[in-house]
Amino acid sequence: MSPNRSVHDRRPVVRPLVLALSALLPLSAVAQQAPASKDPVALDALTVTAQRRVENAKDVPVAITAIQGEKLDVLGSAGDDIRFLAGRVPSLNIESSYGRAFPRFYIRGLGNTDFDLNASQPVSLVYDDVVQESPLLKGFPLFDLAGVEVLRGPQGTLFGRNTPAGVVKFDSARPSQDADGYVRVAYGSYDTWNVQGAYGGPLTSRWSARVSALYQRRDDWVTNTRSDAPAQGFEGYDEGAARVQFLYEGDGFEGLFNLHKRKLNGTARLFRANIIQPGSNKLVENFDRDEVSTDGQNFSDLETWGGSARLKWDLGRVTLHSITGYETAESLNHGDIDGGYGAAFLGAGNYGPGFIPFPSESADGLPSHRQWTQEFRVESNEWGRFDWQAGVFYFDEDVTIDSFNYDSLTPGNPQSGHAVQQQRNKAWAAFASGDFDVTERFKLRAGVRYTQDKKDFTASVLQAVAGGTPVSGPYVANSDVDDVSWDLSGVYALTDNVNAYARVAKGFRAPSIQGRLAFGGVTQADSEKVISYEAGIKADLFDRRARLGFSVFRYDVDGQQLIAVGGTNNTATLLNADKTIGQGFELDFESYLTDNVLLTLGSSYNDTEIKDPSLAVAICGGGCTITDPTTVINGGTYALVNGNSLPQAPKWIHNLTLRAGFPVTDASEFYVYTDWAYKSEVNFFLYESPEFRSRSSLEGGLRLGYNWDYGQYDVAVFGRNLTDQVRVVGAIDFNNLTGFLNEPRTFGVEFTAKF
Repeated sequence: MSPNRSVHDRRPVVRPLVLALSALLPLSAVAQQAPASKDPVALDALTVTAQRRVENAKDVPVAITAIQGEKLDVLGSAGDDIRFLAGRVPSLNIESSYGRAFPRFYIRGLGNTDFDLNASQPVSLVYDDVVQESPLLKGFPLFDLAGVEVLRGPQGTLFGRNTPAGVVKFDSARPSQDADGYVRVAYGSYDTWNVQGAYGGPLTSRWSARVSALYQRRDDWVTNTRSDAPAQGFEGYDEGAARVQFLYEGDGFEGLFNLHKRKLNGTARLFRANIIQPGSNKLVENFDRDEVSTDGQNFSDLETWGGSARLKWDLGRVTLHSITGYETAESLNHGDIDGGYGAAFLGAGNYGPGFIPFPSESADGLPSHRQWTQEFRVESNEWGRFDWQAGVFYFDEDVTIDSFNYDSLTPGNPQSGHAVQQQRNKAWAAFASGDFDVTERFKLRAGVRYTQDKKDFTASVLQAVAGGTPVSGPYVANSDVDDVSWDLSGVYALTDNVNAYARVAKGFRAPSIQGRLAFGGVTQADSEKVISYEAGIKADLFDRRARLGFSVFRYDVDGQQLIAVGGTNNTATLLNADKTIGQGFELDFESYLTDNVLLTLGSSYNDTEIKDPSLAVAICGGGCTITDPTTVINGGTYALVNGNSLPQAPKWIHNLTLRAGFPVTDASEFYVYTDWAYKSEVNFFLYESPEFRSRSSLEGGLRLGYNWDYGQYDVAVFGRNLTDQVRVVGAIDFNNLTGFLNEPRTFGVEFTAKF
């Protein structure tokens, strides 16, 4: 793949629909409206698979939020990627410096801001029971899903890898013997298309299949004012994804086979130089988000595919499960990191981004990647007061990473540096868990997991960076560690409808290795370990017209892995903090206010703090104001970050949805659906600076629709980010006050047919 392919200028076509909405308070969560009936309505039982069994969420001693049905459809109507879930679940944040290609997840403030393509994350993403380890696998589009579950706190005794913070779990709609499907088409601002559909049904009396597909595209709606630059339009994309599944149901045996693929062709994250006012976190005056002035290339290409085989044998007293998964990815992401170096010298009367000390244009690629996973698990089949499950898990990943640098100021944009990283990661684990009914009302659960993790890493410079590191290498690093994770919890039924629970769990993340050879060499962070405590209440209220979940928590992290990115020398250094603590609470609530009005609320408070008096990181190189104490190390100025909150960890998250239906007949209705999400400010980096601390955000959506034939058909108009808030959601700090922004306001129309 050539890093010099052109990016076409696709001017935005905006056809806004005029909508008005009163201000609503931001608060939270999850559910689905049924057609009006003569009998009083009630919430369906919320079943989840948080413990690898189908259970009522009320009986699971874990803080969990499930998103199903209409809410997923509404939030994704504008063609946004997986980041639309950020702030829509208590304690969940998602951001990216790669755009759609590389989402980074944070639960209760624990995450990883590292942008390297082999970065490990403490939040594990599990798609159809297969862990997605590479950051480039975590952004697979959401379509034709049975539901989403977000499990907060360590989950390592049952799920995949690296779960000290929690798990985000996606389950596709399964094939069945009942034929069904749907088609959904949405069109909106910036010539955005969001088309998806699925169909499934029987092939024989034992075989069934389901095919699902998605296509999304948007025009380049940001224009480059520098007409001689190689890239003229930005923020557009074309993306397609498909999944085919085959299900065999025999006597005592079930096999579910899955093949899936994704292809993304668009622009990379758009970095905008000097858009932040010095001394504040406000945008500069006369800022226009529809224009930039930049001189570099910009594109993002990503292709992934994979498959899995999930087999299940009913052996009578026990059931044996086998889950085999294979994933692979190939990508190249090229961006003008300085935000427009040559564009700063356009002359009088021409727009430019202001002073930029030096140019920086780079690309990161994944030319070779593959991941194998295998799990065998045995679970008991209703052994009375005691049930259990146990198994083994194997993980094998091999990845090669290309890092390129380019000379923006020389005709032809020649490559000026090339470094290669290679990493082989093998891990295996053995785990067991069980639950025991101490009494009819009190149940104890416990789990334990032994993990062994090994990484072999090499890195080399193949072409020197101008004025930088000479051709050198290979540099070699490795790690080989083991650990025991565990959890213990109890659930007590206070009444038939109200459960109280408490849980303590230990999580673990294996060491990480990075090789930024052009800017500082190979660095390594040791293992991190988490002890988490939580307690809560889960209740069905008012004859199941309402559901409540409330939890309080605290966690302590020993040796938390952190990444110090940027600084004057544009380094990226892995390090361990001596200790980090986090504490707070979470609320999930949903209720039918009337038979036709459904309210959901969610809220979370997360107070995080780094506790390491000696931890020092390089400060910004682009005019920011450091508010931390500083120290001098080897002639350089460093910030002491003891007492700071974790980056990208909003203290407050609130969300709300409200759906009101107005029946026309027994089979049709008009409806109004609104959703709002609030996130408080966050630090972008480990040090504190007003320029690199986001402003709070409140984004809302509105949907006006009509469905008929008992919900088989639906037509609606919608708006996303109705208030048209413009927020800096991330930054680059080594060169200037460069930031990147949230998604723009969009309007559209959508039609859905189910069959």
